[in-house]
Amino acid sequence: MNQPSTSSLPVTIGLDLGGRSTQCAVLSPEGGLVEERKVSTTRRGVASLLERHPRARVVMEASTPCRWIKNLAESLDHEVVIANPRAIPIITSNVRKCDRNDARLLAEIGQVRPRLLSPVRIRDDDYQAVRTLLFVRLQLIKQRTALVNFVRAEVKALGESLPSCCTRSFVARNRSRIPDSLRKVLDPLFEVLEAVTEAIDGYDRQIEEVSARSLPQTQVLRQVHGVGPLVALAFVATIGSPGRFAKSRTVGPYLGLVPRMDQSCGHDPALSITKCGDRYMRTLLVSSATRILGCFGGDSDLRRFGLKIAASGGKRAKARARIAVARKLSVLLHRLLVTGEVYEPLRNSADCPAA
Repeated sequence: MNQPSTSSLPVTIGLDLGGRSTQCAVLSPEGGLVEERKVSTTRRGVASLLERHPRARVVMEASTPCRWIKNLAESLDHEVVIANPRAIPIITSNVRKCDRNDARLLAEIGQVRPRLLSPVRIRDDDYQAVRTLLFVRLQLIKQRTALVNFVRAEVKALGESLPSCCTRSFVARNRSRIPDSLRKVLDPLFEVLEAVTEAIDGYDRQIEEVSARSLPQTQVLRQVHGVGPLVALAFVATIGSPGRFAKSRTVGPYLGLVPRMDQSCGHDPALSITKCGDRYMRTLLVSSATRILGCFGGDSDLRRFGLKIAASGGKRAKARARIAVARKLSVLLHRLLVTGEVYEPLRNSADCPAA
């Protein structure tokens, strides 16, 4: 097997990032250890390290500070490789795991075979700002749900219960039903719930404004039944440039919507999906797939495809149908982003009877 020539290898800096300090290991082109130390995880501390080794290859794991360190390294004319932590068990499962060994392994693998680190791409700042908007809204929804559940539990502890309703209408329908013994204590929570709902409505308006003003390509995705402004904007912000993917079918594996594989000696068990990639985007796609397969889902190729899988019966078949439709939906949305064409719900089933 051909081995890379040491003369063609770059100076490599392995960084094991931490919240306060970062362990570094610097290798020469011959593979010798040039420098090994801890530096503070600040612009000044990291810049002083990078400036001592010009035009090097910087290798680090994907983490919270990797975005600004990547921008800093590239501004100093360094090559940056960001490793996928899930793809390097030699580091994560090392029985002698410590910051020093992690930095050395990142430098050694990144110097000779950077592709083994399954490098990830950091999304652009504009898309990251959109993601921040979506995640702030998500956090508010989680907090509202937690508060509603808390109120229900406290009322239930007194032997009473509140009628079922959506979290949005919880205050209007149940504020007057709170027992007198809890009214004084729980009234401030209802005011908080009203404020949180107003904030969520404000973020929904921002999503519409950003979609129309900054990312008009989301309108192409909203042609698909079950894909609203939230799903369309999240998909565009998650995928980034559609040209990243040579084929639309690779979007499914990117979002973790394909089964895991464990083939060996003719043994090929059916496994669950990989759940790699963005969990929030995967959840939104499955939610859209559920709507497509629901009672109010319009007739389409996606719906017929899912109903055919679900027809085998049982909850397991229905779950498989949702995942399969979510995967096909991700492929379809990417294709619409690339072509910008008008969506035809029954393009592949025009001559087939309705499912």
